[in-house]
Amino acid sequence: MTSDEARALIAECLRTIAPEVDLDDADPASPMADELDLDSMDMLSLYEALHERTGLELPESDYQQLATLNGAVGYLVARTT
Repeated sequence: MTSDEARALIAECLRTIAPEVDLDDADPASPMADELDLDSMDMLSLYEALHERTGLELPESDYQQLATLNGAVGYLVARTT
């Protein structure tokens, strides 16, 4: 998976959770929860959606790596190549 594909996947998953979210307005280095006004349940839904779409196990111990857009993109690229 490329960085662009990972970002597009994250955007698709987020649209099902919070349709009003626009990743272009978010600082990719800041926590998505803060930038996109997502609560903890929204973030869990995102992780679940990413798991369903990729088949990757996303252990709770990795959630910190997925907290920012940059981190999530990097994580997905590293885990799918």
